Amino acid sequence: NGSFDVIRGGSERMDTQSQVVDRLRSAFHSGVTIPEQFRRSQLTKLMSMIKDNEEQILKALHKDLAKPKFEAVLSEIDIVINELHHAMTNLKTWMQLEYVSKTLATKLDDCFVRREPLGVVLIIGPWNYPLQLLLIPMVGAIAAGNCVIIKPSEVSAATDCLMAELIPKYLSQDCYAVVRGGAEETKALLENHFDHIFYTGSQTVARSILQAASVHLTPVTLELGGKCPCIIHGRVSIAAAAYRLAWAKFFNAGQSCVAPDYVLCSPATRDALLPALCKVLEDFYSKEPQTCPDYSRIVSPRHWTRLIELLKRSKGKVAMGGQSDQEDKYIAPTVVVDVAEDDALMKEEIFGPILPILTVESLEESIKFVNRREKPLALYVFSDESSVVDTVLKNTSSGGFCSNDGIIHMTLPGLPFGGVGASGWGSYHGRWGFETFSHRRACMLRGWALERLNGLRYPPYTETKLSWLRWTASSKSSCSLM
Repeated sequence: NGSFDVIRGGSERMDTQSQVVDRLRSAFHSGVTIPEQFRRSQLTKLMSMIKDNEEQILKALHKDLAKPKFEAVLSEIDIVINELHHAMTNLKTWMQLEYVSKTLATKLDDCFVRREPLGVVLIIGPWNYPLQLLLIPMVGAIAAGNCVIIKPSEVSAATDCLMAELIPKYLSQDCYAVVRGGAEETKALLENHFDHIFYTGSQTVARSILQAASVHLTPVTLELGGKCPCIIHGRVSIAAAAYRLAWAKFFNAGQSCVAPDYVLCSPATRDALLPALCKVLEDFYSKEPQTCPDYSRIVSPRHWTRLIELLKRSKGKVAMGGQSDQEDKYIAPTVVVDVAEDDALMKEEIFGPILPILTVESLEESIKFVNRREKPLALYVFSDESSVVDTVLKNTSSGGFCSNDGIIHMTLPGLPFGGVGASGWGSYHGRWGFETFSHRRACMLRGWALERLNGLRYPPYTETKLSWLRWTASSKSSCSLM
């Protein structure tokens, strides 16, 4: 069934995957994860792990993706710390019973929803934000009282190795474990029975995960990305739009599932936007981005090659950028114009520092263009006109929506983060993560009162009994009684 490293007391031991799953399931059935204090203590230890090892984390992220400290702190470290603070502040409230409205027939009963942990859950993380996208789901799973196995991406090898070293040092080894390995190890891991699987990554792998989950009827949360559009229309500050668009697109060298994938605008807007983008990119990364310490690298030679091939197959015109260095895994911030709807750059999610700009004649055409494609993880609209923003919001569908900026919406724990349709199933962050990893158990606690009223449901049946029963069971009965 495959094996992996588990650090115990400073010594390394090898356990089969099934043994680790069994160990965690035994711990879960013991009830150790249920009390609020245990959940809170583990969240606190996870916070300590990040704070104590910030320098090691930054080094690992730089080794994997050449992430500048500024970007790594914002998008990997502080976002997880904020999520932890939010969870610990609200945990008691989230765990409380939720009482529901009642009918006359249930007037004397206690009727409530109780949040219960699912059991042993699996979280499979991606390589582009290898800390954030692994640990934020884990925060929700711990808060909900689950035992958790995490599978970091082997592509971001330094962060993968660091998580395998640190997690067992800080968190309960009976309740939390790290699995390492590639596709074969993941395939073997998925043969085990989990109570929930949370996956962030590509649609192709998601299909395999769904097939494996179907064997055990395991519920799945999928965070998949897609081609996120950015519509620029009407009155807009081109200078401000260029800054925000460039930041959102080229942050982490475009390797973000919510990065603007392509721009839709009028020819006039494009002509105004191009010089503004040129200025911004020079302001951001200098005239020689390859020498700039604030610009990340592509994660691997394979991913670099994929992006370069996309660019070669495109029939669009490179308006700026286009330079690359295979050995350095470098691709310059690149903008491509004269891109058609069926261009190679429009066939799949780019997931790199290449921004196609497509021209349209109207807002209606932009909306139709977006709606012809799979629903994206995020949709952006830049406009000073509230009517434009409102029109796009009401006539499109996407996992998230943000006007006049990019990516920022996913940093707020109060908003659910997730896709719709092909961009994903389910959501997380804040309470939404707690709910994803909880079973909402419907509970009714009854006594022996009102047996005469209950007797209306017993045979022999009569029309009079049916009439009275329909009234007492109606949601209007308690109101009409008043």
